[in-house]
Amino acid sequence: MDENNRIEFKREYTADINKEVIAFANADGGIIYVGRDNRGNQYPLTDIDGTLTQITNSIRDAILPDITMFITYETVDNVIVITVGEGTNKPYYLADKGLKPSGVYVRQGASSVPASFEQIREMIKLTDDDKYETARSLTQDLAFSAAAEEFGGCGIAFGDSQKRTLGLIGADGLYTNLGLLLSDQCVHTVKFAVFNGTKKGEFKTRKEIGGSVIKQMRSAFDFLSLSNNLAATFSGLDRVEQYDYPEEAIREAMLNAIVHRDYSFSGSIIVNIYDDCIEFVSLGGLMPGLQKEDLFLGISQPRNEKLANVFYRLKYIEAYGTGLRRIMQYYEELSVKPDITATHGGFVLTIPSLNYASPLKPKRKSVQISQQQIVMDYLRENGSITNEIVQTILSVKQTRAYAIIRSLVEDGLIMKKSATRAENKYILAE
Repeated sequence: MDENNRIEFKREYTADINKEVIAFANADGGIIYVGRDNRGNQYPLTDIDGTLTQITNSIRDAILPDITMFITYETVDNVIVITVGEGTNKPYYLADKGLKPSGVYVRQGASSVPASFEQIREMIKLTDDDKYETARSLTQDLAFSAAAEEFGGCGIAFGDSQKRTLGLIGADGLYTNLGLLLSDQCVHTVKFAVFNGTKKGEFKTRKEIGGSVIKQMRSAFDFLSLSNNLAATFSGLDRVEQYDYPEEAIREAMLNAIVHRDYSFSGSIIVNIYDDCIEFVSLGGLMPGLQKEDLFLGISQPRNEKLANVFYRLKYIEAYGTGLRRIMQYYEELSVKPDITATHGGFVLTIPSLNYASPLKPKRKSVQISQQQIVMDYLRENGSITNEIVQTILSVKQTRAYAIIRSLVEDGLIMKKSATRAENKYILAE
């Protein structure tokens, strides 16, 4: 006999035997002979019972998921024969290395070699179901500071039992891709581009938001709120003010992009802001069986059901399938309407500006800088400020006040003075 893709020889027990077991289990199975040199010649074992105990304990403790049900042991002529069957819960890996090339092995000819990330992803895809959010995450070293803060703010517990119930942790005790999305290590981002005019061309500003998708949702809405300009006209002595976009419309559009995008692709959500509209571009077309017209009827088939459920529990989503219908309601009396473009791999929701479409064409003014300046001037004169004071001096709602404060904090201009969540006093940054 010679070593090949189904046969491996070991003169004695070493920890490397676990790599061979993993490689066979991740392929079509194989046999390991302990007590033979690399040419197949018998190499006497001094303590066959002790060696067998070492092997069984090592395989049981060092390999995940549990592989023992696919392994049989026997001794033949002072040689330990380990028969490894093809596993049904691939990829198998070294417990201390995790789901990465240094922990996952495959058979390549007569050798066991580290699997590539692409091979690992393919094994997960074939073993787990087709849904991205329920598959095992390649990254297991995850933290959830942003998610924990959001759940805590809503009065919802966020321990391991809740993570299992929500689907962040799978039945095997490993984090799922849903866990990755909600973690601080989430690799997906939202990219914003603000253009001068009505076409792609000269950039006014760009921004990329990463981290937990929960943090992304809040930060994205803050940025959109600050980009939502206010226009004013006069009817007699009355001043009439109107934002470019209904606040609820851009909120629902951003939620739709984050909850329903196809996260199996690595690209970012793209939000393009023009003078006359905002485009929300996300990966993943319509779910099978749905037509574009169905969306406006309230028919919903979430691509990421567990992620949608998390957002529902956090009260980001009030009811499934109502987002696009609610957006359309804001434009019922107008000649311009939101538009949807759906392809096999992409989804674009375009929301028109109310002020740009107005026949009065009022002079537009950006309130982002002026409102920030008012807040900064108040701080220089008074030393501190709260969300309630911002609402009063700017005559804005609570959400916009928070957006302005967050932008100033992120820019390093102000900092939170109070240590408790109940207080919201801010001072100039040192």
